[in-house]
This record gives sequence, structure tokens and C-alpha cells, in this order.
Amino acid sequence: FHNNHFVLLLMVTVLLYSVATLGLNVQFGYAGVVNFAGASFFGIGAYTSAVLNAQASIPPLVVIVIGGLLAALVGSLLLLPVLRTRGHYAAVVTIAFALLFKTFLEVNDVLGGPQGMQVKPMTLFGWSFNDGIEIGSVSASFYLNYFLLSLLLLSGAFVLVQRLERSWIGLNLDALRLDETAAGCFGLNVARWKVTAFLIGNFLIGIAGALFGMVGGFVAPNNYTFADSLILVSILLLGGIGNPWGLVVATIVVVVVPEKLQTLQEYRFLLYALMVIAVLLFRPEGLLPRPVRRYFPGWRP
Repeated sequence: FHNNHFVLLLMVTVLLYSVATLGLNVQFGYAGVVNFAGASFFGIGAYTSAVLNAQASIPPLVVIVIGGLLAALVGSLLLLPVLRTRGHYAAVVTIAFALLFKTFLEVNDVLGGPQGMQVKPMTLFGWSFNDGIEIGSVSASFYLNYFLLSLLLLSGAFVLVQRLERSWIGLNLDALRLDETAAGCFGLNVARWKVTAFLIGNFLIGIAGALFGMVGGFVAPNNYTFADSLILVSILLLGGIGNPWGLVVATIVVVVVPEKLQTLQEYRFLLYALMVIAVLLFRPEGLLPRPVRRYFPGWRP
């Protein structure tokens, strides 16, 4: 696949969507904090890379981190209503934010309005990521540059999320998700752990969006709608809430399967929808359910 543009672009999309759903997994799967505005925080990261690459001479790797920080910062505006609500009421808060975010982008001429804006390609140590790779007689697509960086980003996010889940922080988040009232009675600071999960999750979504903006080279409001947020949530449900490995498998299914069924034209979405419904009916825990937490790794009864 080294010289096939479309295949490499699909693979990059799978990797970056996996990073974004890892952020949702921290919120949904570990802390039980509902977030139906994942695509909006993804868009915040993408627009951050578009603006900073055009207006400031900041290293691209720093831009990616800033995209994550801005997504977490904007997400902090939702903390008060999220902390004061739970369940479907908290879901409505995040849905309202997703609708407001799209409207804000459409009426803001500075950010390109409904037409969107271009994103400059990534340049690292003088090497433009939009230049093809040639090593002797072997040539590779420029998407291979983004693929390797995306793979590195996913590896770091994967390790972070797994270490978080196995730590005492993950234990506190589990207690919060299972019974918020009981967790508070046993002395856990419910508000602090909700804030922690929400900010960490939005940071991961933001850095994925910042890099994805550079990969696509263009950002527009229609790319970050509530429907796109539902796609991220569907990946989380299909893979198995709380299991990072399941998210990667589900992302491959959601991104690649519709493309492989293109020969069926419009019927491909019907078959894809039927497959999703079948998984939810016959395997509601997801493709790879989260295993039971082991408090003493390596111990056998």
C-alpha cells in the first residue's frame, strides 16, 4: 500500500478516528460522562491547525498539542451544565453544543464561514509531508508521512489510556461510573473526576482533529456535525465500551467496510446499517467487551 493514495488515506483516517474514540472511551467507558459532541471537539483541533499554520510560525507538533489544549479549554465551558446534569440530560447539553458549534463556524467569516478554509501541509524539520517519498527506485505516497505520524500518535494515546485505566485514577473513574452516589459517600470527589475525564478525553479528540486537518488540507463546518459525532459514538458502542482494542477493530469496520461496498452503490449503507444493528442485537457488549478489572495482576485463585 505504500504508493496508493486512497488506501493510505483510509488507514490514516482509521488511526486518527481511533485516537478520537479513545478520548470518548475515557469519558463514556471509564467515567460514564456522556459526550455527543465528539466531532465538535475534533473540529476545534482541525480549525486550530488551520488558523495557526496560516497566521503563526509555530512548529506543527506544537500546533497539534495546542489543538488538544484548545479542545479541552472549550470543553471546560460545558463543565458546569455537565456537572449539574446526568444521563440523557447531560446528553442534551452536549448535543446543543454540537449544534451551536456548527452554527458558529458557519456565521464566522474569520474562519471561512460555510465555505471553510484551507490548511497548510505539515512541515517538519524542513520536510514537507505533502511531498512524496523516494528511496532509490522505490517511491511512496505522501500520505505515508502522515500514516507514520498518526501511528505514533495512536500508540502514545493507546498507552496513555491503558495506563490510566489500570491506575488508581481509572479505579476512581470506574467507581464514579458504576454508582455516582455511592462513590461520593465513600469520599470520592465526584466533580473532580468528572472534570478530569472530560478534559483528558477532549484533549485526545483535539489532537486527533488537529492532525486530521493537516491530512485533509481543508476544514469546513459540514465536516463536524452532530451526525459525525454519532459516528464516533457508534464506533465506541460497536467496539465495546471501555476496551481500547475493540475501538480499533470497530473503527476499521466503520471506516473501511462502506468503502469496500462501493460496488453496491447506495445499497452499501443499507447493508452496513443492518450489520451494525445485528451486532447491537446479538452482541450488545460490543465486538470486544471490556474484561473484568483485575485488582491483582498475575494472581490466580
